[in-house]
Amino acid sequence: MKIKRKYTIEYIGVNLCRFILSGLFIFSGFVKAVDPLGSQYKIQSYLEAFGIVSWFPSYVSLIASIALSSLEFVIGVFLFFGIKRKQTTGAILLFLLVMTPLTFYLVLTNPISDCGCFGDALVLTNWQTFGKNVVLLAFAVIVYRKSKEIVRFVSRKSQGWITIYTPPFIVLFSLYCLRYLPIIDFRPYKIGTDIQESMSIPPDAKRNVYESYFILEKDGERKEFTIENYPDSTWTFVDTRNVLKQKGYEPPIVDFSIIDLQSGESITDRILEDKNYTFLLIAHSIDEADDANIDLINEIYDYSVENGYGFYCLTSSSQEDIEAWEDKTGAEYAFCLTDKIILKTMIRSNPGLMLIKEGRILNKWSGENLPNEYLLTDRLENIKTGEIKQGNKSKSISVIILWFVLPLLIISGIDDLFVRRRFGRKLVKTIERLPQNLMNPLIHSKMRKNIVAGNWKMNKTLQEGVSFAKELNEVLSKQKLNCDVVICTPFIHLASVAPVVKGIGLGAQNCADKTEGAYTGEVSAQMVASTGAKYVILGHSERRAYYGETPEILKEKVQLALAAGLTPIFCIGEVLEEREANKQNEVVSAQLSGSLFGLSVEDFSKIVIAYEPVWAIGTGKTATAAQAQEIHAYIRSVIADKYGKGIADSTSILYGGSCKPSNAKELFDNSDVDGGLIGGAALNTADFKGIIDAFS
Repeated sequence: MKIKRKYTIEYIGVNLCRFILSGLFIFSGFVKAVDPLGSQYKIQSYLEAFGIVSWFPSYVSLIASIALSSLEFVIGVFLFFGIKRKQTTGAILLFLLVMTPLTFYLVLTNPISDCGCFGDALVLTNWQTFGKNVVLLAFAVIVYRKSKEIVRFVSRKSQGWITIYTPPFIVLFSLYCLRYLPIIDFRPYKIGTDIQESMSIPPDAKRNVYESYFILEKDGERKEFTIENYPDSTWTFVDTRNVLKQKGYEPPIVDFSIIDLQSGESITDRILEDKNYTFLLIAHSIDEADDANIDLINEIYDYSVENGYGFYCLTSSSQEDIEAWEDKTGAEYAFCLTDKIILKTMIRSNPGLMLIKEGRILNKWSGENLPNEYLLTDRLENIKTGEIKQGNKSKSISVIILWFVLPLLIISGIDDLFVRRRFGRKLVKTIERLPQNLMNPLIHSKMRKNIVAGNWKMNKTLQEGVSFAKELNEVLSKQKLNCDVVICTPFIHLASVAPVVKGIGLGAQNCADKTEGAYTGEVSAQMVASTGAKYVILGHSERRAYYGETPEILKEKVQLALAAGLTPIFCIGEVLEEREANKQNEVVSAQLSGSLFGLSVEDFSKIVIAYEPVWAIGTGKTATAAQAQEIHAYIRSVIADKYGKGIADSTSILYGGSCKPSNAKELFDNSDVDGGLIGGAALNTADFKGIIDAFS
C-alpha cells in the first residue's frame, strides 16, 4: 500500500508540474505572438546590453521574436496534450537551462529592468524572473525524468492534427498582429485610454520615499552623512545622493511630451486638451517608415484640414530625415518630436495612425490598414470612425481560442465519425453493463479487467476436456459474471472446445517462437488463433524451468502472439532461493524488461501479467494476501516507470500462487490483484466457480 500511495502522489505531482509548465509556456508564447514588434524591441534591448546590436540587421531580431513566441507556444500546447512527451519535456528543460543562467546574469548586472518573458502583459523584476525560472527548471527536471507519467488527453490521430496545425497557427497569428496591430493591447496607450488621466497621480496615492545622503569633505577625506548625523561647519559640501527607500504609485504613462519642431515648445497640453478631433501620425524612425500608403496618409491630412481637425506627425528622427521624408512624400503636415521609446509603445507600426479627442484615444490603425474614403464618408462627429472603437479583451481571447480550437474540432469530429461506427456496439455494451459496474466498486474504480484464468496444464483427454468445458459453460451461464473467465487448454482441445463455450475466453498454454517451417511438434501463434482461441500463456515457470525458455525466446513469442491477434498472459515470478535472498523485486523487474519492455505502448497495453510465486507452489509455503499485494504494487510501479501511470493502471495483474476458493476473496480484495491464474482448482467446476464468485 505504501508503494501505491507513493506512486499516486508521484503521478499527481508530475501532472501538476506539467500543467503549470504548459500553462506558463502557452501564456508566454501567446503574449509574445500577439505583439511581435514588442518582443523584437526587447530582443534588441538584450543585444544592446551585450554590445552586439550592430552585428544583426533589425529583421533578424523580428524573425527571432516570432520564432521564440512560436516555440514557447508550441511546446506548451504539446506538453498540455501530452504529445511527444520525451521530446517536448526535453525541449522545455533545454529552454530553461539556457534562460535560467541568463536571468541570473540580469540579476547581477541589471542591464535591462524587465526580461520581457511575458511581454507587456505581466512585467516582472529580474529577481522575480530568476526565482520563477529556478522553480520552473525544477518542474522541468521532474517532468523530463517522469515523462511517461504524463497523461495523454487525445487520440494518436488527434495528436497528429494538433502537431500539424499548431506551428502554422501561431506563426500566422503573429504575422497577422504584425500587419494589423496586436489584437489584444497590453500597453498603456490602448484604445479608450485617457492620456492625461494616465499621466496623473491620484491625491491619495502613495509617493516615492527617498533618503538623502550628503557627501562632504574634510582634510582630503570624503564621507557620506544623513540628515540625522550631519557634521559641523568644518566639513565642505560636495554632492547629494538620493536613494529610493519605498516605491510609491507610478502612473501608467510617464514622460509623455510633444515638442513642436518649429518653435521648440511643448504643445502637449494643447493637443491633449483640444476638444476637437486630432490625428497623430506616429513614425518613431521616419527614415525607416514604410511609404507604401503615403498617398492615403496625405488624403487623411487633406480630410483633416477640410473638416478643421488637427493633424501632427510625431517622430524622434532628425531634422535631416524629416526633410527627406517631406521631399519624398510631399508632406504638408506639422512635425513634432517625441521620445522614440514612447512612440514605439504608442503604436506597433511605423508609421501608424492614432485618433484622439480631449486626450482620449479613440482608434488606432497600422500603416497597412489606414482609414480610406469608404470609412471617412462624413465628419467624424457623424460616423462610427469618430467613436471609441469598442474592444473587449475577453471577447478577443475567445475569438482567438476559437481560431485555434474550431478547426481541430472539425477535423477531430470527422475522425470521430469513423471511430463511432467502429466502436458503437462496444459503447452500447458498456452502457448496458454500467449498473453492474456501479454495484461492483472494485471493477468500477480500477478501470481494468478482472480476470480468472484456468490453466489445465497437461490434464484431461479430448473427450474429458470437451465434457468439462460444456459443464463449466452451463454452470456459469446461469449467473452474471463480475470478471472475465478464461480457460487455457492443451493444444488438442482448442478447436473442439471453442464452439461449446460462450462468454468464456479460450486460450492456449504456449506457442512457438517461429511463424512456420520444419519445427517438429511446435504450434505457431497463428495456428492457435485459427482454432478460435484469444489468449495464450507465455513464460510459465514450468516452461522456463523444464524447457529453458529465455527472455529472448519469450520476447519473440510475445511479438508473434500479438501479431496473430492473441492476448498474451505473461508469467513472471521468483523461486524460493530468490525470495529468501529478498531479490524478488529484481527478478520480476528483469523478467519484464527482458521480454516486454521493448514493446510499444499500444502493444504493451494488450498484455495481461500473471505473477507466480514459484516458491509457494508445491513447497508447503504459502504467500499471504499482503505479500501478493506488495509484489503486485511493485510490478505496477515498474510498468508505470516504463509506460506511464495510465498504462499501468489499465494493466491486469493476476495472482498465480495456489489460489483456492478459501483464499480467493482475500487475495482479490487487494487493490492491485486483478484476478488469478488458476492451476489445480481450474480442473474442478465447483472449485473454479468458487474462485470466480470471489468477485461477486
